[in-house]
Amino acid sequence: YVPSQADIAVFEAIAAPPPADLFHALRWYNHIKSYENQKASLPGVKKALGKYGPADVEDTTGAATDSKDDDDIDLFGSDDEEESEEAKKLREERLAQYESKKSKKPAVVAKSSILLDVKPWDDETDMAKLEECVRSIQVDGLVWGSSKLVPVGYGIKKLQIQCVVEDDKVGTDMLEERITAFEDYVQSMDVAAFNKI
Repeated sequence: YVPSQADIAVFEAIAAPPPADLFHALRWYNHIKSYENQKASLPGVKKALGKYGPADVEDTTGAATDSKDDDDIDLFGSDDEEESEEAKKLREERLAQYESKKSKKPAVVAKSSILLDVKPWDDETDMAKLEECVRSIQVDGLVWGSSKLVPVGYGIKKLQIQCVVEDDKVGTDMLEERITAFEDYVQSMDVAAFNKI
């Protein structure tokens, strides 16, 4: 929003103010004219008028152009076959490196910590045998943890046992099915707590 040396170059190239029907151009002209005393202090480097504007438009202002400079710099890059082959090769190498690093990285195994409540039929159920039956369930991805007997009421205690499972291999439905299969000891099984690790 600050006038620059480019504005001054265009202003000086205009012989007279633009007509009133070109109100935007006229407003700009009057704005730049107000900086008459500060021309030299405006930012930017003053160039020939033809050096401003779009790069693909030929300079018709009469200033001599040096086409050699334009050939040296290719801002948008050209589609040389050698470069594209080289770039393609480099990209494929980097993709191969990325894939090899990715394959060496160990996959993250989703695990959960589950606290189970296993309830016996009555107060005469052998709780040591009940726990032995529960721990006898051995499945890939299942590790039994600590356990304790928790009073329920009227002399009845339930077995509260901790286990860690791999989510892809062991589910709570499968655990419930296996544990309640010990019908002589187990009345029911509930999940007291379920936490992702």
